[in-house]
Amino acid sequence: MDIRNVAIIAHVDHGKTTLVDALLRQSHTKLNKEQETQDTILDSNELERERGITIFSKNASVVWQGTKINIIDTPGHADFGGEVERVLSMADGALLLVDAKEGPMPQTRFVLKKALELGLKIIVVINKIDKKDARPQDALGKTFDLFVELGANEQTAFFPVIYAVGKDGLAGVDPDVAKMTDISPIFEAILEHIPAPTGDPDKPLQVLISTIRGDNYKGRIATGRIYNGQITAGQEVMRINRAGQVEKYKLTALIGFEGLQQKEITQASAGDIVALAGVPDINIGETIADPISPSALPVLNVEQPTVKMTFAVNSSPFAGREGQFSTSRQIRERLMRELETDMALQVEDNIDGTWTVSGRGELHLAILIERLRREGYEFQVSRPQVIEKDGQVPFEVCFIEVPEQYGGIVMQKMGVRHGELKDMKADNGITYFEFIIPTRGLFGYRSEFLTDTRGLGIINTSFLDYRGDFANWREREQGSLIAFEAGTAMLYSLLNAQDRGQLFIGPGVVVYKGQIIGQNSRPDDLRVNICKEKHLTNHRSKGEGVAAHFDTPKAMSLEDSLEYIDDSELVEVTPQNIRLRKKILDEVEARRVARGLT
Repeated sequence: MDIRNVAIIAHVDHGKTTLVDALLRQSHTKLNKEQETQDTILDSNELERERGITIFSKNASVVWQGTKINIIDTPGHADFGGEVERVLSMADGALLLVDAKEGPMPQTRFVLKKALELGLKIIVVINKIDKKDARPQDALGKTFDLFVELGANEQTAFFPVIYAVGKDGLAGVDPDVAKMTDISPIFEAILEHIPAPTGDPDKPLQVLISTIRGDNYKGRIATGRIYNGQITAGQEVMRINRAGQVEKYKLTALIGFEGLQQKEITQASAGDIVALAGVPDINIGETIADPISPSALPVLNVEQPTVKMTFAVNSSPFAGREGQFSTSRQIRERLMRELETDMALQVEDNIDGTWTVSGRGELHLAILIERLRREGYEFQVSRPQVIEKDGQVPFEVCFIEVPEQYGGIVMQKMGVRHGELKDMKADNGITYFEFIIPTRGLFGYRSEFLTDTRGLGIINTSFLDYRGDFANWREREQGSLIAFEAGTAMLYSLLNAQDRGQLFIGPGVVVYKGQIIGQNSRPDDLRVNICKEKHLTNHRSKGEGVAAHFDTPKAMSLEDSLEYIDDSELVEVTPQNIRLRKKILDEVEARRVARGLT
């Protein structure tokens, strides 16, 4: 059977997973009852469905006119670029999706750059051409400019173009939706323009491992592309690790992809993508080779992390109450296990028993924290910090779209955060900004940005390079409201406390001394007693004053909490709650430390 290996790459929310839905359905791929009724079929992870983004790359295959097409769906958010970098090694070509209204965005540049470096054949799909403000020709022109800017050669720059409405399963060679009938023009473009995989089935076996997952019965399952040779279920193979060391194993399972299903097969040949079990310590980037004449493939390299934070065992008064796994051994084992499947992550042991975890961005680390929390882990994390390299810090290119009336506040806030305006234009009441800003300047800005723009703004960022840092950084302008004593928050006390600032909790919440319960309206921290109950007196009845209005507290998500805290604060993460706290809970001790008396 002919084979085509195609990756689908794009900026976040440009319609990759929705397009894959259409490809699967219209190729009559067998789906189960649950898959038949749901959208974004490949986004099977709970977090992916909640957030509406792809986090983990997925493999599927369809058969079109006798040709097997292996489809690799990739994440679109810049923080998960590590996933994109390694899975592109399995492809011979890529569908580059570009939103007809937005045109190329920051992550479009990143994924296209990686695809061009690997020499992949690119088919450009101008998606969402049914949008009200769609400008397909403008998006196409900007995409061509991007190809030229990234140094594409003449043959690559004159790419085939397909126009599509992914959610409706329509595509065509011109941007007239009325002429479109189905998604088949994309399949035809893949067969015509994406080359069949190179590789000689008669050469010694070489499989490059790109992804790892765990299985309760088969152990570690490694997925990769067969570059040369043939592989058979049960055969002996050589594993060549990153250091070049060779070790022999026997395969216990060979798995192929049929539609969305994984099915055990007996044999596979050069060019196909397979999963295999029986090599217990296999890692991403290593080679499975012929046992007689083993030869390694080039090791996969991924760009280094730019953001780090400290993970530690939960030390709050509520420690151990809500988590199933809370010891240092359990947390460390889980973090080390994550390294096996996420090449863009780094974990270092610290002398004080904590761990420095480094990733590609705040969202990358926030997703890891959320996953651990849902698995039953309990721990605490510090404020994110940028990773310096040779005395320089990471900078990002930041694209912002806001209604014109909010342009002024965006300019003001970005200026305070050392953002340098590179481009600005207005169109149909929307102002488009392009800034270059230190990664550190973006910490804590996203929630502020949404508030400033009444939720109508769009902000996208992508790593640019390393540059010299600025000296005059302003810290958070407002202090925290801190619980004065342990107990249960009472409405009577909260009514008084809400005049001091924005509360994060409501009545009936159990708190401990030193827990952050809100944001002060002034720069200093303020300790407030929110557990004080209203008592009966000769002058008042207990029901007096019930008409007082209590403002709805701000619900702090994990990302909100990570953005909010400063260097003297921590986020306590448990399966049931996310709490903010001071590192030193006792006020007197905190003052002594601040004065250097301890």
